[in-house]
Amino acid sequence: MPVIAAPMFIVSTPQLVIAQCTAGIVGSIPSLNARTPQQLDTWLTEIGEALADHDRRNPDRPAAPFAVNLIVHRTNQRLEEDLALCEKHRVPILITSLGAREDVYERARKYGGFVFHDVISDMFGRKAIDKGADGLIAVAAGAGGHAGTTSPFALIAELRRWFDGPIALSGCIATGGAVLAAEAIGADFAYVGSAFIATEEANADDAYKQMIVSGQASDIVYTDAFIGVAANYLKPSIERAGIDPATLDAKSGKTMSVEDGGAKAWRDIWGSGQGIAVVESVVPAGKLIARLESEYRACRERLGITS
Repeated sequence: MPVIAAPMFIVSTPQLVIAQCTAGIVGSIPSLNARTPQQLDTWLTEIGEALADHDRRNPDRPAAPFAVNLIVHRTNQRLEEDLALCEKHRVPILITSLGAREDVYERARKYGGFVFHDVISDMFGRKAIDKGADGLIAVAAGAGGHAGTTSPFALIAELRRWFDGPIALSGCIATGGAVLAAEAIGADFAYVGSAFIATEEANADDAYKQMIVSGQASDIVYTDAFIGVAANYLKPSIERAGIDPATLDAKSGKTMSVEDGGAKAWRDIWGSGQGIAVVESVVPAGKLIARLESEYRACRERLGITS
């Protein structure tokens, strides 16, 4: 299937990446999920060896490539070390966030890596491609974490007016039908994140996984109160931290400190997109991907798509 698993802060693990890739979709992990560059080096070795072993044992069904997400904002003091490790391990795909960097794209190109950059608007898409990104991740309304507010229909249409390279669409994609819909409106890949929180391989608290299972779109709060950048969070996790979601608007535009509620974004305040109503249980990642594939094929058949 044309699916890229979104890199999720704290949640994504090497085991999840391996399960995603061996099941046939692009798996990904943020470099900063590793506590140190040394741990990232170990993880990249583990992922590379596991996928190579899978390919030796399954020559007729090789693993999909994997991706590493790099925060390229100037505040990321580990960028140079983490990028050097991606070069060392020849990571097939890089996903850059929070800034477009020509030097990063050039270094990836030299070793044969492909770079997607995530954007929430046409303007940011143009900047990324002008600086040398190979592809775009269109982060539309309803996506988990740092989401945009533009409809996927509008965002993909605007990007496709001038860009004919690879685009992945992020935003509420948790079914095989939604994967096909992403293709139908002009994307090359669906970018799936929140559904993978409720998998056995995910590094998420059991309560977090159960909130994904029991949640729906009305349980998602979009606010910039916690980190100063707008993102989508699970309302029950905000309440669980002792914070009244109704008070968040008053803090808009400021970063909430620990003293405000004794809670921290991502660790205690949990991110999620709006498309979680279809997630009904915690399952192995391979089983989730099998469901997506079955739904995807059934939807294609229902619409009479044969090519």
